[in-house]
Amino acid sequence: MKSSRLVAGFIGGLFLVGGISVPAQAEVNEVRAAQQYGLSYLTLMIMEDSKLVEKHAKAAGLGDIKVTWAKLGGPGAMNDALLSGSLDFGTGGVPSLVTLWSKTQSGVGVKGVGALNSMPNYLNTINPNVKGMRDFTGKDKIAVTTIKVSTQALLLQMAAAKEFGFDNYGKLDPLTVSMPHPEAMVALLAGSGAITAHFASPPFQYQELAKSGVRTVISSYDILGGPSTFNVVWSTSKFRDANPKAFAAFVAAFEEANNMINKDKRAAAETYKRMCSFPMFTIGREAEASDSGGNSACLGRASGSKQRVKFSWVRINA
Repeated sequence: MKSSRLVAGFIGGLFLVGGISVPAQAEVNEVRAAQQYGLSYLTLMIMEDSKLVEKHAKAAGLGDIKVTWAKLGGPGAMNDALLSGSLDFGTGGVPSLVTLWSKTQSGVGVKGVGALNSMPNYLNTINPNVKGMRDFTGKDKIAVTTIKVSTQALLLQMAAAKEFGFDNYGKLDPLTVSMPHPEAMVALLAGSGAITAHFASPPFQYQELAKSGVRTVISSYDILGGPSTFNVVWSTSKFRDANPKAFAAFVAAFEEANNMINKDKRAAAETYKRMCSFPMFTIGREAEASDSGGNSACLGRASGSKQRVKFSWVRINA
């Protein structure tokens, strides 16, 4: 894996004004980041568990800073927190980043920090009558993390546009409900009818498919025509400019965590198992799960779920 390092410079010092020393503005003493649920956030989980941001911040001369990690169920809450200034680093699907970038160019300036991974998302159903996209009816309920704006919600719209024509891209929107992946998986497997389909991500989609009667209707790779970036990390130009050392520490930690995963996949799998707090999970071939194999309940059958990460400050031009 080749990574491009972000070198963030910081010019500090004292300015003499009328014989009075004025110190440079201090950087933050707390970095606030958030992640969502699933295997795609393993890099961030490693960062949290190994306290890598703290390590690199201290090496940069920031001392013992505090790093807080929030666990949020969808991009809606993530975006609100970032724009309100209560979050420094957000994570989620590419659509959320693009939407925030387009809306904040004249404000805080949201930009990408790095890509997390490339892995498929499956639209799974427990309804035996649903064989394809045209079989969904008003009796179905499709769980997505956030209606209309999440990656899964937009993938569903793209699939509908292909199936029913572009003008009908929103045809299935009335069937969607907002639900975090873990809750959606539990609801689907319960078979109560609260939801009949779930546009899921790893490992939840593989856990669902382990139950008899659950099948995949379509995948994100089917819709997009092949592998694509799934999740990314973003921040604001405002935070980066005001806190170049803290920002650089986060990026350095991001890169180190990815290298740790690629170097020792079994150790990374053990960390995921421990942090996801699901006692029924066992470590089988998780050490290979980030590449091309694995068959455990925690990581799922992650065939093709490769960690393809290149770290950089992504500048998007209109």
